[in-house]
Amino acid sequence: MKALALPALLVLIATPAQAQTPQAAFFDRLSALCGKSFAGKVVTNDPADAAFAGKPLVMHVKTCTPDEVRIPFHVGEDQSRTWVVTRTTTGLRLKHDHRHEDGTQDAVSQYGGDTTAPGTASRQEFPVDQVSKDLFVRENRAVSVTNVWAMEVEPGQVFAYELRRPGRHFRVEFDLAGG
Repeated sequence: MKALALPALLVLIATPAQAQTPQAAFFDRLSALCGKSFAGKVVTNDPADAAFAGKPLVMHVKTCTPDEVRIPFHVGEDQSRTWVVTRTTTGLRLKHDHRHEDGTQDAVSQYGGDTTAPGTASRQEFPVDQVSKDLFVRENRAVSVTNVWAMEVEPGQVFAYELRRPGRHFRVEFDLAGG
């Protein structure tokens, strides 16, 4: 009996571990931050970022499950924003959950997109999805129909959130070394 078990063990040892996808590695990096808060700062200088200037920026990696990470993003006293990263069958999804002070959902909420490329363990990009495009048009925010959001995680160094579209670049970085 022992003679049969040894060859089976050798086969298991000799079989290379299944390679992790870049999205799965990124999700694991994000999940590793669960339960922690980090201070951040805007590193771009677009005039549209003035609402963030001089205010404390804090992300809280608050709720983590095997398939979802919820990250409230506070701008000063404004606690209306939460980034929600979810595993999908083809990669990852980013949604923006915006709430009023009483907890009700804002008219412009649940927008975002899915990864369309593998990305890397450090960076994932989320082009705007059709549901979000329809929402932006309906809410007179058609300028956002070309949005691409990105997140980066460099363990022990930085977490970054980014928005890009023609004529617009917003990026905030959070210090992971101090968290």
